[in-house]
Amino acid sequence: METLTVTSVFGMVVGQVVSLVALVLVLLGLGKLASRLMDVPFNLPRLALAALVGAPLGSVGAILAYYGSFEALNSLEPADLDQPAYVSLMLFAMAVGAMLAFVGLELLLPRGTRFRPVAMVREARNWFGRLGRYRRILWILARHGLGGYVLGRREGIDDTSVQRRLARSLVRSMEEAGVVFVKLGQVLATRRDLLPPVFVEELGRLHSEVAKVPFERIRECVEGELGRPLEEVFAAFDPEPLAAASIAQAHPARLHGGEEVVVKVQRPGIVPVVRRDLDIIRRLARRFDEYTDWGPAIGVLELADGFAGALLEELDFEVEAANIAAVADATGGSEVRIPRVYEAYTGRRVLVMERLHGTQVGGGDLSAEEGERIARVLLDCLLEQVLMSGIFHADPHPGNILVLDGGGVGLLDYGSVGRLDARTREALQMMLLAIDRGDAVLLTDTLLDVVDDPGEIDAERLRRSLGQFMARYLHGSTTASMRMFTELLMLVTRFGLVLPAELAGVFRALATLEGTLVHLSPGFDTVAEAKRYAGARMSEQLGTGNLREMASAELIALLPTLRRLPRRLDRITDQLHKGRFTVQARLFAHPEDRRLLRSVVWRAVMTVLAVVTGFMSVGLFNVTETQGVSWPELATHTKALNLLAWVLLAATAMFVLRLLVDMVRDGGDRGRR
Repeated sequence: METLTVTSVFGMVVGQVVSLVALVLVLLGLGKLASRLMDVPFNLPRLALAALVGAPLGSVGAILAYYGSFEALNSLEPADLDQPAYVSLMLFAMAVGAMLAFVGLELLLPRGTRFRPVAMVREARNWFGRLGRYRRILWILARHGLGGYVLGRREGIDDTSVQRRLARSLVRSMEEAGVVFVKLGQVLATRRDLLPPVFVEELGRLHSEVAKVPFERIRECVEGELGRPLEEVFAAFDPEPLAAASIAQAHPARLHGGEEVVVKVQRPGIVPVVRRDLDIIRRLARRFDEYTDWGPAIGVLELADGFAGALLEELDFEVEAANIAAVADATGGSEVRIPRVYEAYTGRRVLVMERLHGTQVGGGDLSAEEGERIARVLLDCLLEQVLMSGIFHADPHPGNILVLDGGGVGLLDYGSVGRLDARTREALQMMLLAIDRGDAVLLTDTLLDVVDDPGEIDAERLRRSLGQFMARYLHGSTTASMRMFTELLMLVTRFGLVLPAELAGVFRALATLEGTLVHLSPGFDTVAEAKRYAGARMSEQLGTGNLREMASAELIALLPTLRRLPRRLDRITDQLHKGRFTVQARLFAHPEDRRLLRSVVWRAVMTVLAVVTGFMSVGLFNVTETQGVSWPELATHTKALNLLAWVLLAATAMFVLRLLVDMVRDGGDRGRR
């Protein structure tokens, strides 16, 4: 037995270190090669992992191809490292294995994904939670007879009686599924432009039966949010709620200063339930957008995102407090009372506001004159919010409106508030003006100016349809009402246009308010009053002072263009005079068009190369095939042809893998867009 010395031990350690360094360099080299061939940025951990996993697999494949069996793996004899063919085959196989592993990583963990164990565990838990929720929802749908329609069945779907039965089953399913789906149904009930009338009617009856939260849990929530005992904040707090809703319940109370208030408290545990169901709705919307024709047509992604954003705002009472302040500013000078918010006692889960005393609309006796006056006050208030300030109460149903004991009107519940920018407000005013004048051309131009990406549209046919629409409502026997705007939305949708969600929200709010005004004053002409208000505001804006300000603002905006215009006109006329005026037109002017063309050509070339090299490698394998003969026993020219076949096969694998990576990358880019 050989005696170990310090020198020999040191030599062994150095040898092992050198071997380890060489192995690391080889693995990094293979990773770098895979990075270049796959056209992805160099990422050291990802590429090292791909090489570490793929290179051994590739080497095993090379040994099998070289020796014809795995016996060499059990042999104590050294491999044929002095054979160039063996070394070349091994390197090719290890490179292909590294690329295979790299593609697998791209499929499992797309580029840009970071390895975060805690986040992965949380995502896995969320996935299992969603899976259980999916199962629960599908079970509810199946129990109410909707399972077949979820899977695509359409028999009898155009029959009104079948639609009625389906709509009622859908309502029962949504009520059983919980608060998020109830609110989704209530929102869909306002979209007459998207759903058949039968579904709109049935969804309008949606309501959620919720149990009252025990007072002990309400106390715990209030004290946890405000950070002090209940008795320290309130002189009196009624344990019996005024109302219990799906997201919160309201309790009457009195502050130590004597002010009577209403305390709105969020239901404990509602936030994770809402977030989970909203996540499911968004995922379903993405699938509808990708795999159906009607999804992109109605803007299902925008609908889902808008609904989710509005519902998440309702969960944050600080947002509602800010909404109340903004609407109060927009309603200054009106007879409509907005409850005062006590910000010192308001948090994300608790909202303390002034208590207004009165009766809900329809709950008291009003004279015809008083009812009409209050109806006009409410309509003017909402139109003032919409057309002038751009922030408005988006849900003015009878339950949110009080006829105050001392006279006047109170407006409650600001969880749902709409916002309009100046351009959209101006477009809405022009739409009302066009409808009032019966000007189909102005209405067409205004609609095309505000819709999302009109694309290719037959503007003349749209103008004729709008002209017929206005003739039917304004000069025919059909009574003008806010349903007219719903019909307008449906007409626009038939042309493949999608109005901005905020503009559709205005029409929904006006339609909801019209139903409220009928309770106050039967026969109240909402459209005529709206046109009266818009005409008065337009006259104010067209006054001498306002016109001067508008002209000055437009002139300032046009000033840079006006300065450049003479030089450009002089240049154009000079080129025309000298006969050098040319017009350049590019077939693929848009960068997205050029990118698409390059992608198609690139993939076509890669596919052709993969097919050609694949057929060539198969042909060479057939030519050099010898039964029962291992690589070292082959003739020199046969070895060369066989090695070329393996090289071509490796090239084929590289082309195919590159195509796979490109497709994975494009899929990820589309998902992000």
